[in-house]
Amino acid sequence: MSHKQTKGVPFIVSAPSGAGKTTLCKMAVAFFPGLRHSISYTTRPPRAGEVDGEDYRFIDDAGFDRMVESGEFLEYAGVHGKRYGTSRKDLSGLLDEGTDVILDIDVQGAEKVRGRLSGGVYIFILPPSVEACEERLRSRGKDSPEEIKKRLRIALDEIKKAQEYQYIIINDNLTAAFEKLKSIMIAEKAASRRMMPRVAELFGAE
Repeated sequence: MSHKQTKGVPFIVSAPSGAGKTTLCKMAVAFFPGLRHSISYTTRPPRAGEVDGEDYRFIDDAGFDRMVESGEFLEYAGVHGKRYGTSRKDLSGLLDEGTDVILDIDVQGAEKVRGRLSGGVYIFILPPSVEACEERLRSRGKDSPEEIKKRLRIALDEIKKAQEYQYIIINDNLTAAFEKLKSIMIAEKAASRRMMPRVAELFGAE
């Protein structure tokens, strides 16, 4: 039986550097067949192993400026000297076709999205401690000692914003943290405010 297409759910996930946010987001996309990762545009160069159009859409500053001027971004922000943005058109297209979308964005971006996107679910990932955050940044081997210090300073400021999110997950164990993320996503999909259009269609409920 055909039924009306329900809109997808946008899950906005933020975290300080080194909290394991990207790993958790990738695990969620692999687990849920109806979930897609929102691919951000960025002016930073690709890291080793990153693929354009899969990890990010890599563009130069001039291209990013053009997108800003034409209002193509739902949100954009400068992070660690580079810029990142979420395409309004890309996201709307996925949500309108009923696809759930996970947005892996920083606290600046999430603040902007709150005022421009309805129905968002906001999740903040925390490392178990500042020391663990620093250790994870060092073990990645991607940043210089100076860059790590800078990221840690920013991380402490970002952690203060955790109270603005609906859910907080402390990632002291990846398996347990993912179980919590899955539980949040499953519960939000079954929330009555999302289910009532389907209930009304099936049972004539108002």
